[in-house]
Amino acid sequence: MASIHHHLLLSKLFFISCLFVQSRSILSSKNAILPLKIQSIPSGSSTKPPKKLSFNHNVSLTVTFAIGSPPQPVTMVLDTGSELTWVHSKKTPNTPLSYDPLHSTSYTPVPCTSPICMTRTRDFTMPASCDPKKLCHAIVSYADATSVEGNLAIDTFRVMDSDLPGIIFGCMDTDTSTNQYEDSKSTGLMGLNRGSLSFVTQMGYSKFSYCISGQDSTGVLIFGEYNITWLRTLTYTPMVKITDPLPYFDRVAYTVQLEGIKVAGTVLALPKSIYEPDHTGAGQTMIDSGTQYTFLLGPVYTALKSEFLKQTKNVLRVYEDTNFVFQGAMDLCYRVEKGRVGLPVLPNVSMMFRGAEMVVSGEKLLVKVEGIITKGSDDLYCFTFGNSDLLGIEAYVIGHHHQQNMWMEFDLANNRVGFAEVRCDTTSQKLGVDL
Repeated sequence: MASIHHHLLLSKLFFISCLFVQSRSILSSKNAILPLKIQSIPSGSSTKPPKKLSFNHNVSLTVTFAIGSPPQPVTMVLDTGSELTWVHSKKTPNTPLSYDPLHSTSYTPVPCTSPICMTRTRDFTMPASCDPKKLCHAIVSYADATSVEGNLAIDTFRVMDSDLPGIIFGCMDTDTSTNQYEDSKSTGLMGLNRGSLSFVTQMGYSKFSYCISGQDSTGVLIFGEYNITWLRTLTYTPMVKITDPLPYFDRVAYTVQLEGIKVAGTVLALPKSIYEPDHTGAGQTMIDSGTQYTFLLGPVYTALKSEFLKQTKNVLRVYEDTNFVFQGAMDLCYRVEKGRVGLPVLPNVSMMFRGAEMVVSGEKLLVKVEGIITKGSDDLYCFTFGNSDLLGIEAYVIGHHHQQNMWMEFDLANNRVGFAEVRCDTTSQKLGVDL
């Protein structure tokens, strides 16, 4: 569904299938693992055992579990850039991938007089209100002008054989998406930012991590503490907190401080202040699992594009159609000889954060565009950094494409994000996940 995949920007077009396990109480002394079959491995040293799952993807993260009594299976996009978890409410029989509250004895709609209905989140472009039945009605809008709306509700979420009652979510019965093909792939969205209504907040975990591999599109997701000795090389960057309510600053996003960008060894000649939020909050840097690529504010994108062009002029052929813009914000594209095995050697692009550096290299720098015929029948590849100004977004957004083969840790207790380059396929195997 377009409104799922376009949170923040138009790049939410694709899906990752994933299996999810977790609990807010101590359910067992072992970790639950959900690849295609269930198995257990010993837990780490934490008092609340972490929950591990495998996933594969072709562009977005989804989670699969069950809601209601009796449980109904749901598949939801995993989004660290959103707060409210919501599912499609089934309106007609045999509607694929939807949830039917009429068939759940534990379903409870939230009345508009409830304090829950008064909760303010950035997901609601307008405050929740009363519907004709005096129930809490919410509208969630996205940057591509799509939206979903329906009632806030409470139900039991079933994870493995454990019932987790009292989870607040949205039961949405209206959406403005026209992409029925994408609609058919998921039931809704799971919000995982730092807001009070987010799923990770409601479940009570103070840390979660994931690792997405590249070519084989598999990975692992862990909620909770873990003890992985080979991940001691994680470098951390602190999350930025601004307590003042600024109009363009998302206070519950996973915000870090970008301090510079370099191409190979050349640092872009830009002042550090250009990466910092201004007095309105515009210009924050967010790590978002619901966004595919990485988007930079106009001046920074322009400088990066110029330097990358300079360093690849003898390696790549620029696409001649200057009017072509991939996904509305990525206007640097190249012609690559059809049938070529692999891309030429490209200069790394490094995003320098406070205390840590994320290096984007090789095939993560260019994405093949399908369905475009170029002169000479060459393949078309586009640079995987885009201009957020073209999308009307006043922020830097680090998408999950550039997080491939990176261990990503969101440490809420210590207010930091950690990452390290790893082979996610072998990491999953070491964790005992059968992919």
